[in-house]
Amino acid sequence: MKKNILIVSGHTNTTSDSVANKTIMQQLEATLPGCRTVYLDRLYPDFKIDAAAEQERLLWADVIVLQFPVFWFSMPSLLHRWMEETFLHGFSHGSTGDKLRGKTLIISYTTGAPADAMDWDPFFANLRATCQFTGMEWGGSISTGGVSYHMRNDPQMLAEIAEKARLHAQRLIDHLKSST
Repeated sequence: MKKNILIVSGHTNTTSDSVANKTIMQQLEATLPGCRTVYLDRLYPDFKIDAAAEQERLLWADVIVLQFPVFWFSMPSLLHRWMEETFLHGFSHGSTGDKLRGKTLIISYTTGAPADAMDWDPFFANLRATCQFTGMEWGGSISTGGVSYHMRNDPQMLAEIAEKARLHAQRLIDHLKSST
């Protein structure tokens, strides 16, 4: 069965302040033409989330991918706000809130710190708990480190970031294909 894949970009500025996440999103869109993508920074630069529109996207999806850079050991504030405004009582949880039940959540994130600097997954225990609370299935995580924005001024390092991002996107695509 083909599954509907929704990819939510939680980067706060993919247009001019991203290399890795922008490259990942571009590769996902090119390789997974049936997926739907949402760029929160483009839709909601003022952080005023259209909950009804976002809930419609979530209803369509079987698999939800959150794509984001790690900011201070967490997801960006815009992505967090999106969840606050969209995962509402009566929709995602509560006595009538079963709309996310059975959907799969995958997180895909990048860090500026080297990949071996620390184990980043424990910082996202809240997302695993969100799955438990809403009845979603935890689909795992894909991560890439060492793609810091300060490296963008060096052409060789910029090329390395782009290559790491392409490899990251391919790992995510392979993960999606094996789980859908």
